Amino acid sequence: MTQTYRLAEVFNQQQTLIATVEQDERTAYFYLRPAEPFRGQFAVRGCWLRNLLPAPAQEDSEAMEQGVPPLLSAEYCRTLEAEPVLHPAGLQVIWTPGDDGASLWYQGQLLATIPGWSLYQDKQVSFSAGCIKENRLTAPLGSASTNIWYARAEKDRLFWREWQDGQPWDAIQRELLRCYEAQYGDSLKYYAIDQGNWPPMAISQHYHEGSWYFLTLGMSIRPMPWIDFLYKEAADHRRIELAMAIDAEVMSEESAVQMASALASFAHFPWARLSWLGEGHTLSSASAPIGFEGFLLSATLGDSFRLPQREGEKVTLLWTTPVTAAEQAFVETEPRGGLALVERLTESGNNHIFRARPELVEPVK
Repeated sequence: MTQTYRLAEVFNQQQTLIATVEQDERTAYFYLRPAEPFRGQFAVRGCWLRNLLPAPAQEDSEAMEQGVPPLLSAEYCRTLEAEPVLHPAGLQVIWTPGDDGASLWYQGQLLATIPGWSLYQDKQVSFSAGCIKENRLTAPLGSASTNIWYARAEKDRLFWREWQDGQPWDAIQRELLRCYEAQYGDSLKYYAIDQGNWPPMAISQHYHEGSWYFLTLGMSIRPMPWIDFLYKEAADHRRIELAMAIDAEVMSEESAVQMASALASFAHFPWARLSWLGEGHTLSSASAPIGFEGFLLSATLGDSFRLPQREGEKVTLLWTTPVTAAEQAFVETEPRGGLALVERLTESGNNHIFRARPELVEPVK
């Protein structure tokens, strides 16, 4: 029986995925595995790294039938000879900033990468430096000039190095605060919502023209999961910040702060749940005001102003407005229900500022 050795095991930032490097007497593989709460939602993603025996002329179907990691056949291999075993000390796993993909470096060289979007489809997708032709186990890694995912892995490495060696947060924080203060006046209060973990995140509170405003800082540091899989123009959708506005005649400052505390949990949602947020989405919250169940997210309901780009990409500001249980059910059951509810809110004269309003759908009986 082949004995498998785990050379590395590294969790991502949110502990949702585990990257492992495993080796036996025959082969070495790189894997991304979902953590326990996500095992029913996502499959294991694997990437062949190298053969430790000479490459077989034919597909290693016997190993596949036995559930053993197979050797890669000769026509797909960079070298036909047995390659040296991997040593744990030379391995480094680097997660994508979006927390759903990872690359493997060995002795300073990029060995393999598994893009985050591979989680969201049935087909295995990975790229290995030892591969020269696409096959069921992996595809060629190539170089930064021939493979966007090689270039992305290099960029991710530089991203983490910058956060390790520098202080990017100070500049990001100042830039966002200047943007918010240009719209809504001075920041009156500032709430850290990162619990001391990376990335730094906060909420800035403002008072402007009779309303309380609350806006997040720091969500846009990370691209959201799923987006590369869902959108052709992913750079327009990867990054967001959240905002909330409340009429001061409707709520006291204390009550407004309590309601806006929902933003603190929403700010972690995409990465903690391996999900994403966008136009027309809803989120349940115990911080919703009496008579409401959660919040609807929309960029079109609120003030339109440009946020600073992050990593050269657009940042979208999504406004959160309370919705009733019936409205949330409508969004979740009707085709394009979220967009339809945004339209109803607009047509009835409602905008991003929360005020008392009638329910806009028929209650479920």
